[in-house]
This record gives sequence, C-alpha cells and structure tokens, in this order.
Amino acid sequence: MAREKLSNIENQSELEDRVVAIKRVTKVVKGGRNMRFSALVVVGDKNGHVGAGTGKATEVPEAIRKAKQDAEKHMITVPFDENNSIPHDYIGKFGSASVLLKRSKEGTGIIAGGPARSVCELAGLKNIRTKSLGSNNKQNVVLATLQGLESLKTPESVSALRGKKPEEL
Repeated sequence: MAREKLSNIENQSELEDRVVAIKRVTKVVKGGRNMRFSALVVVGDKNGHVGAGTGKATEVPEAIRKAKQDAEKHMITVPFDENNSIPHDYIGKFGSASVLLKRSKEGTGIIAGGPARSVCELAGLKNIRTKSLGSNNKQNVVLATLQGLESLKTPESVSALRGKKPEEL
C-alpha cells in the first residue's frame, strides 16, 4: 500500500486527530535557553486511512497544528479483513522499536498500548492485538505501527502478484 495524497479523501473535516505526545525541548545558546515544544499527532478517518506527523514551535497549539499538517501529508491506506482486523500477522519495525500486529477474531477489540492504540483506533481497526517490542519511545512505536500496517497485503494483491486466483492460495 503506497502512501497517498490527502486529495483521495474528499472531506478533510472528517479526519480525527489525536495528540500522542508533547515534549518541551531546550536549546542552550550563548544568551540562555531557548524553549520549544515538539508534538506528535496521529490523524485518521476510521475508514482505513491513517497518518502520523511531528511539529515543533514555540507555542503548543502551533506545534500541534504543524504536526497535524505533517500527518495529513503522510497518510497510508490500511487493508481490512472480513471482521475489521488485519489480513495477516506482521512485525512493523522502525529504529529500535518493533510492534507485533496480530489479527484477531470478532469481539476481541483493540488490545494495544498507548501509542499503537491511537494508530489502530484512528485507522478504523476494530479487532487487533499488538505488542510493543524493543524501544518504548512513543514516536518510534507510532512509526513502527504505521510501517507494519503499510506493509500488509490482502490475499487479492498476493494472488495478483503470483498470477493465481485468490481461491488457489
């Protein structure tokens, strides 16, 4: 699933956003310390489109606005199976963070930690189990989850690549 432009989503107002982390960052200069705020935001339409972005500014609302714009630029499409889960298990990796994504049957709900949960909820997944492995850095966990969801393949796409019918797999 390739990254797509936001133009494929007709109405931007239907996107929900969730602030995952806000950090105060300091740069020490000759005259003292410069304080800024860094924000990590996840946006999604709960219908298979989700993205994450970061922003930095001197004020918190401005950092959140920048992060939201960045997230809208980096939207991905997530494939679903018949019970609103993922088509197959996968381990998403980014930096030293790994996130195990496991498909689940109907009624399981979203079993995930904080950063991975916000990505799964805004993507529209209803039944999924995740486990964060390695680093617990929020930004890396979010990006590892997104990388895992982006790498998922549907049975139809795999059968098309192999030149077979989906029933043959």
